[in-house]
Amino acid sequence: MRTTTYFFIFLNLSLAVFEEPAVYPLPFLVTSLAEVLCLLVFFGRLTHFAKVTHRNVFWKDTKNICIMVAILLSLTDLAVYGILRIYSVRSVRWSRIVRPIFLINFAESRQIRRAFRSIRNTLPEITYVFLLFMFSLLMFSLMALKLFSERNLQTAEGLPYFRNYLEIVFDLYVLVTTANSPDVMMPAFDFSSWYALFFVAFVIVNTYIFMSLFLAVVYNNYKKHLKVMFGGVNCD
Repeated sequence: MRTTTYFFIFLNLSLAVFEEPAVYPLPFLVTSLAEVLCLLVFFGRLTHFAKVTHRNVFWKDTKNICIMVAILLSLTDLAVYGILRIYSVRSVRWSRIVRPIFLINFAESRQIRRAFRSIRNTLPEITYVFLLFMFSLLMFSLMALKLFSERNLQTAEGLPYFRNYLEIVFDLYVLVTTANSPDVMMPAFDFSSWYALFFVAFVIVNTYIFMSLFLAVVYNNYKKHLKVMFGGVNCD
């Protein structure tokens, strides 16, 4: 039963790869039939669980309610999407975001729920580090706007360079991952090599210090909640 449930959960989640917009597109009829089959299996598993569980216990369990709501939402969205498709009206399958609910809330997914609960309990405690990181990013973006906006610099594509604050925030956010390094600083570097110091300081503060601090806080708090959940067992 557990293997069958996991198989159809995996199949349901993997449909996102084949549904429009898709990596490997399949006809709508194929994906819709596969989804209906998965939902029928989930409903059958839920019905089986209800048969062997006291009624009051079953209806007081929020996991069962979440699964039922997810099934109804998925069927409703599938029906509406199919009707709109008949009339050539373009729409979005918004029910995809509820599919992980099946992975988390079935009785077989106890370990996954424990990990998810630890992540959920960790999030409030890393908020302060995240806010400090965002404050640093916004301040560096403001400094970049003041430094480069009046220099009339242009990118290699001939676009204005660092003249819009929100675009600067996005570019520097990407720079935290070093995905756009060193391209993002080349227009400023070509104007004056001293401007490289700004980007070096940004990478040191945000990539090497804040990201390391962020990772340490996430790890320590996750480990702490995991120890509490397992009754003080060493989780190293």
